[in-house]
Amino acid sequence: MIARVLIVGYGSIGSRHLRLARQLLPEADIRVLRHQVDHFVPEFSNGCFYSLESALCFAPQLAVVANPAPFHLNVALPLAEQGVHLLIEKPLSDSAADISLLIELCQRRQCVLMVGYNLRFLPSLVRFRDLVRSGELAGKIASVRCEIGQYLPTWRQGGDYRSGVSARKALGGGALLELSHEIDYLCWIFGRVDWVRAALLHQSGLEIDVEDSAHLLIGFEPINDGHQLVATLNMDFIRHDTTRICVAIGSEGSLRWNALTGCVDFFARGAANWETIYSYTQQRDESYLAEWQHFLRLIEDRESPLVSGEDGLMVMEVIDAARRAADSCGLELINSGEQ
Repeated sequence: MIARVLIVGYGSIGSRHLRLARQLLPEADIRVLRHQVDHFVPEFSNGCFYSLESALCFAPQLAVVANPAPFHLNVALPLAEQGVHLLIEKPLSDSAADISLLIELCQRRQCVLMVGYNLRFLPSLVRFRDLVRSGELAGKIASVRCEIGQYLPTWRQGGDYRSGVSARKALGGGALLELSHEIDYLCWIFGRVDWVRAALLHQSGLEIDVEDSAHLLIGFEPINDGHQLVATLNMDFIRHDTTRICVAIGSEGSLRWNALTGCVDFFARGAANWETIYSYTQQRDESYLAEWQHFLRLIEDRESPLVSGEDGLMVMEVIDAARRAADSCGLELINSGEQ
């Protein structure tokens, strides 16, 4: 039985996790670790802590780390040292540095480490992945086109976009980090990344100190026949027509996943139009709820996480390589500083 839960951070995602924790663990003592000291007690919580030391004395059995990415490891490492099971919001950190220490510590302390890439729990993305990997419709995949775009000032209602996490380098903002879901699911579907080319740009009039657009060319590790799959990934904060799409181009046709509609479409060889072959209307909290249920099963049954610490590290290695490639205008090998 989980009796004590800690939620680190009370932004939009922290408040969502708090609500779901109360829904699934109605009798638990749920506390929130906040940096803002006041007398406010968030709904669904039993109270707040304002220092990591106080939170550690609470001895939580599980914790959700949902503060800004640059500060994830500052709280995750001490919690893991106490054997606390961890669900860490994406991205795992703001760089790959020291993530291996957290993975090794969680293994040594036998605590669950899971990363919050909740798109993996979308039925439509699961179906897209199954169809791509089976080759039953599109055949052998030759190329991938992936894009996500949305306008930052209207992304999250109720606040000034300039003060939010997405807009500030010090808080782990920028399109590359904030939209890293795409990197995670591309690795999940198409395998480990071999190399990256990238351009990170500030192309708009948005008042932010981070890139508003990231354009990546990603080479995956070659498969048995020597073929290397290459994907283009475009991410931005400037697009007014909100988009989240991935297209896998195969020898027998193309498969398209649309996250906004929950549809998987197929364009067969010789066809005239796209055909919708799968459709699922996703409810607002559904993927997060499935993520939580999976996390709780991991604690009870000690199964392997759907999104492991190693998966989160892979994403950060791609991000670090993209930054180096953008700085050098060259190609960056994963786990190598050589061009």
